[in-house]
Formats: sequence, structure tokens, C-alpha cells
Amino acid sequence: MLISLVLVAAAVAGGLALHHSTDHSAGTADAAAGTPSVDLAARAAAVDQVLKRRAQAVLNGNAKEFLADVDPGDTELVSRQQTLYTNLRQFGFAKLAYQQLGQQYDDGITQKYGPSTYLVAVAMTYQISGIDLVPVRAMLGYTFTQRPNGTWMLVSDSDLDKRLPRGSHQEAWDEGLVLVKRAPRVLVVVDKGQEALADRLVTMSVSAVKAVTKSWPGGWNGSGVVIALDSKIVRGADYSQPKNAEDALAMATFVYRTLPGEVTGAGERADSYVVVNPRNRDKVDARTLAHEFTHVATAPYGPYAPRWLVEGAATYIEFLPMDGAKPLALAQYRQDVRTKYLAKAKSLPADATFFDQAGSSYPLSWLALDYLFNRFGGTEVGTLYRELAALGTTQPQRDRIMTEHLGMTEAGLFRALKAAAAA
Repeated sequence: MLISLVLVAAAVAGGLALHHSTDHSAGTADAAAGTPSVDLAARAAAVDQVLKRRAQAVLNGNAKEFLADVDPGDTELVSRQQTLYTNLRQFGFAKLAYQQLGQQYDDGITQKYGPSTYLVAVAMTYQISGIDLVPVRAMLGYTFTQRPNGTWMLVSDSDLDKRLPRGSHQEAWDEGLVLVKRAPRVLVVVDKGQEALADRLVTMSVSAVKAVTKSWPGGWNGSGVVIALDSKIVRGADYSQPKNAEDALAMATFVYRTLPGEVTGAGERADSYVVVNPRNRDKVDARTLAHEFTHVATAPYGPYAPRWLVEGAATYIEFLPMDGAKPLALAQYRQDVRTKYLAKAKSLPADATFFDQAGSSYPLSWLALDYLFNRFGGTEVGTLYRELAALGTTQPQRDRIMTEHLGMTEAGLFRALKAAAAA
């Protein structure tokens, strides 16, 4: 097997990287793939038209056109594609397009479908009306074959799944029939028939969006997308893993304006969608969603902020007063954290062990942000976060940025927390 477009998983949920190897000569297919000579330009143009028709069919509400290029002899594929169309229509796309990224080669798949087999990685560019501030991109893979009349039809939508990066072809619309409910700046996805769950999540999401918009420095004009399906693996959130299944309530999964490897190695983050753990749905409340929406608000800043700042900021916003949530006794909690965790700690929580020691990492991170907000104010904290997220690639860089904004390094901040507790 020879792959011309190598797909490499990135270290973030839903992330991927694209690396191109040498292109094959124009006008002929690769001999190793066992395919005959073809007009590559004509094939690319024909498949582009298929992809364009499918996107337009979703936007225009034309199910017949969406299925017109699907192999009618494969009833399971037709059924999946019908479900996909029904799901996609509910999201209300302002923009939708599919783009070929690169041909893949697999002798086994060619033997299965015939010598004209065309296996290709595809980028899906979309913008959900009222939700995505900019068009964003996801990834999937299609297998096409040529009909006797020269046109091309889709014969598989899953042959590439095992080679695609984490989170690919695991979008909410890929997971069986769904129900989508909306409110201003809120979109909730549940399995079809779960109206009560959807209504509850919409109410909590509205409260959480309002809270983050009000409390995050500089405000936030994004939206809260909450995916709460029975499926344990959605958008790279894997709740089949024992620790995640037991402990996690929800997680924010990145959405990209450019795929990693297209413009930058890590890709340009646009937003995040929140995926709820199906096992712990009953434990999710407005505060949980405010925590995750804070991650959504800060996702575009970059990936390099220290974990104590990322989680501390989200927990700080989570604990503030908000509609539909009882006020918390923060003064008592501050003292409890100082006594129970800060007294035993030797530093701020480290990135490498943050989640292994989550029981102490989260309270200490909240304490650090509580101190920063109260001493320096929200504007300075927001600016610090942005700069660390964009440029804090090394410890010297982090220390430089911290010193410029706060007059202290991370180690100095920890000493300040100790001094405040002793005062």
C-alpha cells in the first residue's frame, strides 16, 4: 500500500496534520495501485462536481440530489447517507463545501471495487448559521468508482476512517439520527427522541453563554455548541476510556479554520464544540457548561498557555454567580484550598502531571486565577492569557511574558500565593 497523503494525528482532540509526499505524474494512475491509465484532470473535475452537488443539495434541501451519486446497489451505504443528509439539514449551514485533498492507494480496496477505484481524503468546510463566526474545516474520506457511462459514484464513506486522524468522521452528524435544538448563540445535539434532554441542555447553555460573555475579560461573542449523544466517541472525545468514562463530565474539542499542516503545523483554531460524557449527563449543569464555554472562548488564542492557567481560568468563571445556579461560598472555599492543598504544594500544577493529580490541580489553579483577577484585574489577566497561549512555547518564554505583565514568574506567583495565605 502506498499513501500519497499521509495523515498524522495531532496531540489534541479533533486535531490532524497533513503531509504531502511526491506527486504522481499527471495523466496516469500509479502502477502499484493496480489501476489503469486515467485522465486525472478529468477525474478530479468530475469528482469535484459530485462533491459540489452534494453540498448544494444539503443547502437547498434536495435529498434526491444528495443521494444521486451514491451506489444504489449498496443499501447500507444509501441508508447511512440518508441519515447523514437528514442530520446535516438540521444544523442550518450558512456555508458548506467539500474539497479533495489527495488520492490514497490501497490494493485491497481496489480489488474490492474494481480498477477505477478512487480513494480520496476530503476536507469539509462549513459554517453553521448563527454559531460559527468563521468557516471551519473537518476531514473525511470517500471511495468512488466510475460508472460505465463515465460518471463517478460514491461506493464507500468509511474506507479511510482507520487512517484518518483522531476525531475525523466522528462529527455529531455522523453518529446516527440526531435532534438539533437552538437558542440564540446556542446549539444542542442529542439523539433523536431525546427532546427533554435537549430542552434542559438548551436552558443551561443559555445561562452559561451569558455568564462567560459577561465575565470573561473583553467579553465573548462566540456560541456554545453542546453535543450529548449516546455514542461514547465523538469529535475525538473518547469516553470509552475507563478514566474518562468515570471521571469526565464534558470536554471542549477543537474546531479549526485551517487543518493542521495547511497553513501552520498545529492548524489555526477557530472555536470548540463541547462533547458531554453520556455516562455523566445527569451531572452536567450550567456551571459545568460555563467552564467548557470558557475553553471555547479561549480556544482561538493558541495552544501554549500553561495548564494551570487554562483550567484555572475556566474554573474561575465557572464559580462566579450566574443565572440558574446557586451562589457558592467562595471565601470559605479559598481558605479550604489554602489549608488543604496550597500548604502541601511546592509549585503551581505542572502541565505533565496536571490531570494525574486533578484533585489538587484544579483547586490550586482556581486559587491562582482568583489571586490574579483580584490583584491585577480582568483586563490584565485576559491579555496575559492571550500572550501565553500564542507565544508561551518554552519555560523561558513563559517566564518572560509573566514578568512583563505581572512582574513575577510562575515560581514568583506561587510564592505570592503562599504569602497571601500567610497574611
